[in-house]
Amino acid sequence: MSLTLSDQRPERPERPELQKAIEEIVEAGFVGVQLRVNDEYGEWVGGAGARELGQSAKPLTNGHFRIGSTTKNFVATSVLMMVAEGRIGLDAPADDYLPEFGLDRRITVRMLLQHTSGIFNHTGELYEDGTFAPGVPWRGKEWVDNRFKTYLPEELVRLSLSKPARFAPGAGWSYANTNYVLARLVIEKVTGRSFAEELQRLVLGPLGLTGTVAPGASSELPEPHNHSYYRYEDARQEKTVDITRENPSWVSAGGDMISTTQDLHTYFSALMGGALLPAELLAEMRTAEATVGYGLGVFVQDAGPRGGTLFHHNGGMAGSAALMYGTPDGKKTLTAGLTCVGDADMSIATAFRNAQQRLVSEVFCGGEADPAQSAD
Repeated sequence: MSLTLSDQRPERPERPELQKAIEEIVEAGFVGVQLRVNDEYGEWVGGAGARELGQSAKPLTNGHFRIGSTTKNFVATSVLMMVAEGRIGLDAPADDYLPEFGLDRRITVRMLLQHTSGIFNHTGELYEDGTFAPGVPWRGKEWVDNRFKTYLPEELVRLSLSKPARFAPGAGWSYANTNYVLARLVIEKVTGRSFAEELQRLVLGPLGLTGTVAPGASSELPEPHNHSYYRYEDARQEKTVDITRENPSWVSAGGDMISTTQDLHTYFSALMGGALLPAELLAEMRTAEATVGYGLGVFVQDAGPRGGTLFHHNGGMAGSAALMYGTPDGKKTLTAGLTCVGDADMSIATAFRNAQQRLVSEVFCGGEADPAQSAD
């Protein structure tokens, strides 16, 4: 009697190394961590930390969380699905769809998705010489006091266009949330429907994703969820406030979405496995520019001899972060939601990078760290 592959599959249902990893991430400064891993051992889900500061409720394993820039991958996929439908031209000038802004005619839809348009980032630009040009407020007391303010996407675009471009279209790479605000507006202009409606038609409905939300200007986070916090200075006193409810329209389609570890797994596994895009457009998405290895809404990462090529788009907002990694065939994924106490100095950033590297090492590299791992 011959053994099948499933008969030979090793069994490690407990996965103590994963539970230990997320508990150590909490010890490094995070409030709560939710992790889901799907690989050759099956599915593992776990949680660590607290739902709320000072509370003892059992950690969530599939609660809702703000996914930050992981939103960009959903937007890029939606655009590419409309390219497949023949409704958007990937190399057409974005100005063809949004003539009201007077965009440089050299800026194509592809450049928006790949961050090669040169457009000023409406959330601020950090230049090579260390100077910072501010955009809309998104940190400090000013943001805390105005965290329920609504920004219109058009307002964000016009702010960006009032500033000098970083470079000529196609002449460089610079990560700018405004590129994805414009991509969202292209979808809405072509369809006459909201991005949330098109996302439901293209992705959420077909995949049965019930925990994923494109909230627009809504401040609500569906239950259940862990809580997010922000620490800031007010009149020389340090204050910490619960920012679980906030209006994410300041970042718009650059990072406003909400999801769960289950939905992120289902989505990214389907995307990488070829269930959403034709092969030629999936290949376009995965073709990375040379600066940091960014394709069309996805990072391409070499995880070393043991990890191989990985695709990911992580994200972070004040008090919340998401991880979404997958192999080229979509059969192995890592999805996670993290909550923390954010601050203007982004002091959690190092712990976040370490968390990425630790989890990627455990899941994709057999526990062997790769010093070349990238983080976004």
